[in-house]
Amino acid sequence: MKRARKIVCLAAIFALAALAAHAEHTRRWKQSTYEEFLKGTTHGVAVRSDGRLELALKFTQLADADASYLWSVKLDAKGTPYASGGSPARVIRLDSGGKPATVFQSTDLSAQAIAFDSKGTLFVGTSPDGKVYKVGANGEHSVIFEPKTKYIWDLAFAPDGTLYVATGDKGQIFSVAPDGKSELFYSSDEAHIRVLAFDGKGNLIAGTEPSGRILRLTKKSAKPAANEAAADGFVLYETPKREITALTVGADGTIYAGAIGERQHTAASSSAAAAASQGLSITNSGNVTVVGTTPAMAQATAQAFGFTPQVSGGIYKISAAGAPEELWSSREDVVYALGIGPDGRLLAGTGNNGALLAIDGRGVFAQLAKAGSSQITGIARNASGKIFLCTANPGKVVTLGPEYEPEGTYESRSFDAQLFSQWGRLDWWSPPVASGAKASASDQPRLEFYVRSGNTEDPGKEWSRWFGPYSKPGTPVEAPPARFLQWKAVIHDGRPGDGIDWVSVAYLPKNVAPILDGIAVQEPGIRAQGMQLGVPSQPQQVNLKMPPTPGVGGLIQSQNVTTTNIKFDPPPQGSLQKGYQSVLWSAHDDNDDDLHYAVFYRGEGEKEWKLLKDNLDQRFYSFDTTSLADGAYYLKIVANDAASNDAAHALTTEKESERFEVDNTPPVIEKLTATSVKTCGGSPCAYGALLEFTGRDSATAIEKAEYSVDGGDWKLVMPESVISDAPSEHYNTSFPLGAFGEHTIAVRVYDRFQNIGSAKTTIQIAPTK
Repeated sequence: MKRARKIVCLAAIFALAALAAHAEHTRRWKQSTYEEFLKGTTHGVAVRSDGRLELALKFTQLADADASYLWSVKLDAKGTPYASGGSPARVIRLDSGGKPATVFQSTDLSAQAIAFDSKGTLFVGTSPDGKVYKVGANGEHSVIFEPKTKYIWDLAFAPDGTLYVATGDKGQIFSVAPDGKSELFYSSDEAHIRVLAFDGKGNLIAGTEPSGRILRLTKKSAKPAANEAAADGFVLYETPKREITALTVGADGTIYAGAIGERQHTAASSSAAAAASQGLSITNSGNVTVVGTTPAMAQATAQAFGFTPQVSGGIYKISAAGAPEELWSSREDVVYALGIGPDGRLLAGTGNNGALLAIDGRGVFAQLAKAGSSQITGIARNASGKIFLCTANPGKVVTLGPEYEPEGTYESRSFDAQLFSQWGRLDWWSPPVASGAKASASDQPRLEFYVRSGNTEDPGKEWSRWFGPYSKPGTPVEAPPARFLQWKAVIHDGRPGDGIDWVSVAYLPKNVAPILDGIAVQEPGIRAQGMQLGVPSQPQQVNLKMPPTPGVGGLIQSQNVTTTNIKFDPPPQGSLQKGYQSVLWSAHDDNDDDLHYAVFYRGEGEKEWKLLKDNLDQRFYSFDTTSLADGAYYLKIVANDAASNDAAHALTTEKESERFEVDNTPPVIEKLTATSVKTCGGSPCAYGALLEFTGRDSATAIEKAEYSVDGGDWKLVMPESVISDAPSEHYNTSFPLGAFGEHTIAVRVYDRFQNIGSAKTTIQIAPTK
């Protein structure tokens, strides 16, 4: 029963293949996925992970900080942006026009973190040899806290005015009261407390390295003893990553965490990870030295000096009830900063492409823009919804929104049709504008498309001009025939809801002749057959000699091209069957056309080809050679694509096989004699026979010879020449005979085509006096 079901399934597969094998030349290049759209160039257009292009928030560079990197951006009570970084350590303030002014500078390597208290006073944390500075309105600053640790990673003010300081490399958090009194708030088993945030209930949340933990810290009910931490820690979630690089909390109390790097679990890998987590610093003399830091900082800093370490990234969310969930992951991009956008979506600043992502609660994300730097390291938002970003490599401050770009442009990647092609209709789908969206102020279409073509992979001045605009789907394009094509879309009016779900271009490749890659003539006596459904395997199955396949037919899958030509060619099976000759061939068609074949033969010395078999759709053929005279022959395979083209455009190609021979005539045995032989070296005397004969074939070489005595086993005889490779071979052998009387000796000779010639003789063995 199972076998019957299997046969039915296979039959269904072959039926589908046969129905689908009628190729048409028209192809369609369609783009509809995030991966495909990312290959294009965006200007004011966001690319969503669910495969949509839409207008992005307005993206503007506010200031060039003239720094290698900025690590943090914060807003004071008036909404004025401040950004910190290095090296050396410095903090800049940007006025309403975006002009930067330095408000803090020290000899430290980097101003890693900044924070404002309720009075608007600026506090700065520096690394390495961490210190916390208080900066006055006139720019004067003083150290208010020095924890004697290597790094100060983050600063956060509680509503009661307490400043919390996250440090490394001992993994401690300190609290500094408004009166300047400091104490150890929490001491972890981790090397670094990387980031701080407050949840919706006022609890301090911390992210660690190297175990990638998210901790909730609560003050102890009893007063701690001397040198004892004032808070207890509870692990909300231990991520699969090594380092928590960013924390933010949503309006509903959801905690979001950005993490990078794979955790190491063995001593050897921990040692390697420690070596990999060494960052770079610059001395006043300009020398580059190595200092210990976390993988995230090493990643960003090292790239400033031409290094590109690869670290994976992920974003995790913890619901208000405490349930963790992975929201986003990447093997190529890493997360340095998180924030909440005005629409409630999570914002993620990434590296090392400097892209800003917006992620909704379902994990659908959009690449809003690229900052022009390698990493986006800080995110802040003002009351009006404007988003401020700081970057590293190089250090810049940019703004996003809250208004949309008035116009967005997207240019697709260059598409390779692989053959010279004519271009047909341009089609696309744009969802209806969301209800309540701003109406168009003019009669200008919301979407306009342009198309250009060329014969080089990279578009340039040697391509055609842009043709368009096209504002109605299904419009024929005017780009001249060529191998490559590119389209451009312009979204007008800056209305939310405008977007493009997919774009498709029809094209017709120029028909080219099929290509026969190779022909493999099989050894004589082998029959090739297709898969026999429901028939038991035939005896004496043999492996077939396969033809070479240097060509690759059809269109490359990565081009995202649709075609109706689906082929399934099961390989033939070979079996021994005397008198049969088989040939296999390989072929492809660059148009992906359906091919049919004809097989011709010609005898050596003849001029005309004779048709052996026509209209084959399989790439092999076997035929019975007994109807042919012995001799040498050649085969010719002719391939045609008429099944996929009209008579005016159909093309053929042909290829000849190597020389092969047909021999169905058995060899003959001549001069067969058997002579009695007596040997008396021992006692009693031994009797035997001396056998002589000649095997001769009219066309091919003798393969082997055998003899049998009185119907016994066949025994091999070697020719006098030792090597059996001539049309005539002489044999001379002796062997003992165990009894007196008459003995019958049979002889058979094989030629190279397994034709057999046989003969027999008798010999009388009698004792002598």
